[in-house]
Amino acid sequence: MRILVIGGAGTIGRAIVQAFGDAHDVIVASRSHGPLTVDLASPASVRELFQRTEPVDAIVCAAGQAKFAPLADLTDADFAFSLANKLMGQVSVVRFGLDAVRDGGSITLTSGVLAQQPMPGSAAISLVNAGVEGFARAAALEAPRGIRVNVVSPPWVSETLTAMGRDPSGGAPAAKVAQAYVDSVTGTQNGATIAVGVQA
Repeated sequence: MRILVIGGAGTIGRAIVQAFGDAHDVIVASRSHGPLTVDLASPASVRELFQRTEPVDAIVCAAGQAKFAPLADLTDADFAFSLANKLMGQVSVVRFGLDAVRDGGSITLTSGVLAQQPMPGSAAISLVNAGVEGFARAAALEAPRGIRVNVVSPPWVSETLTAMGRDPSGGAPAAKVAQAYVDSVTGTQNGATIAVGVQA
């Protein structure tokens, strides 16, 4: 298969690229690295990405930023940033990416555990994660030509926790998270949110 991985330079994205391995033709797009760049906060940038991309069998989006801060400290700009990046950026991936996906292909987006298990400071992130999941369920009903739309909901990633100086056992290794994206691309689920558990 020919697979476009948006956010392929990040911790999860690199693991996804590795998980698909040499058996597939994987194209990587990121915000600032590689031959294909994209700014999810810019609909024009997302459109341009797909104009420069040959047809693919699957799109995986493991990108999108949102602000983490106490609710009282979150500004209008923080919410606008979070909505434009992780939520509307991924909405744009589906809207403009459908025409780039071959019949029977798939688009996989990324939400996160904070949609279902919020914590202090996660108001903006929980908002956009839940929005991504709701959007994907609806988009799956209207995607043409047998194209499937799913979401992977990762927990904290062990490698990220380690980098933050926290106990990595509270998360899941990036390789385990990546397998959920592989399952979405190669499986039959549609309109699903695929949750990833923590350490096995």
